[in-house]
Amino acid sequence: MKIAFLAGYNVIHTVRWVNSLCERGHDVHLLSLHRKGDRLDPRVKKVHFPFPPPAGYYLNAPFVRSYLRKIKPDLVNAHYASGYGTLGRLSGFHPYILSVWGSDVYDFPNYSARNRKLVIKNLAAANMVCSTSHAMARVTEELCPDLAAIHITPFGVDTKKFIPDLSCEKIDTITIGTVKRIENKYGIDILVRSFADIYDTLQTKNPKLADKLRLLIVGDGTERERLIKLAVELGVGELTQFTGKVAYADVPVFLSKMDIYAAFSRLDSESFGVAILEASGCGLPVVVSDVDGPAEVVENGKTGLIVPREDVTAGSAALGKLVSDDSLRSRLGAAGREHVVAHYDWEKSVDIMEGFYRKVVHLRKGEKL
Repeated sequence: MKIAFLAGYNVIHTVRWVNSLCERGHDVHLLSLHRKGDRLDPRVKKVHFPFPPPAGYYLNAPFVRSYLRKIKPDLVNAHYASGYGTLGRLSGFHPYILSVWGSDVYDFPNYSARNRKLVIKNLAAANMVCSTSHAMARVTEELCPDLAAIHITPFGVDTKKFIPDLSCEKIDTITIGTVKRIENKYGIDILVRSFADIYDTLQTKNPKLADKLRLLIVGDGTERERLIKLAVELGVGELTQFTGKVAYADVPVFLSKMDIYAAFSRLDSESFGVAILEASGCGLPVVVSDVDGPAEVVENGKTGLIVPREDVTAGSAALGKLVSDDSLRSRLGAAGREHVVAHYDWEKSVDIMEGFYRKVVHLRKGEKL
């Protein structure tokens, strides 16, 4: 198939989709307003349009229409219901798939009546709407009840790269960690406070165990400096490592340094827990907040523990439970790996998307799947 993607080149999820489809023999064209991103398969045809976002989502429409007339793709798949969804609708091309991502249906429509109207119009224009999670599908249906259906296309994990660390090298530490942008939305501050709480408690109850604790925060963001200061203020600065931004290819290396993975996101627009699944794929027990995406990919008490959002005490208690029980860590981690292989293997995710592509190629404007 010849597939035209309207999506941000600056997002690793886009790159993974287009590269995998290209590897399967499809003729893939990535039409993006973003110039920088992760490494593309050289066979992917990347097209950059002249006007940057946000105005570019409107101003580039004539260029998109011209390019699509030229290449005559079998379908167009826009990713993100607000920006690229607008450009996809204005292209007038069919068959047209719109994939929702998170804040485009959770947050953006609530900023103004105009935003809400725009997203609903974009959703209604698509022949097919896809969501990575059931939770986000429900939010999308509430936003636009007239949609025929929301199709689930989970964003899986490469289970050949994200694997348990079976090396014999043992370090006498217990490292709690996360891999995420350091922004308020993702609750990294909750993790720092929870870690400090565990450390303080164990200093009294079990000093030897307290001395083993480490915190590893992988990623960068606008809150990094504030959280470095917070760790120092809470007395765990010397125990906490902030790596800064790392290449996606190196994420498995950093996960192998962890014993427990934590994700304390505070907003439901964290609509899918791919980083959590990557940690589970590496055999790590996980502790997550009860926001939509993370809670959907964790089986509470089986592959990890789910705690109320914004609750430092609950987060600390759950992490403390895992810190104190290595057999529990092993059991949850092993079950998490099995869960990922069974339900979220990346190749199965691409199979699902390909299947929907095959179904949609014969649809005309106005027809829905």
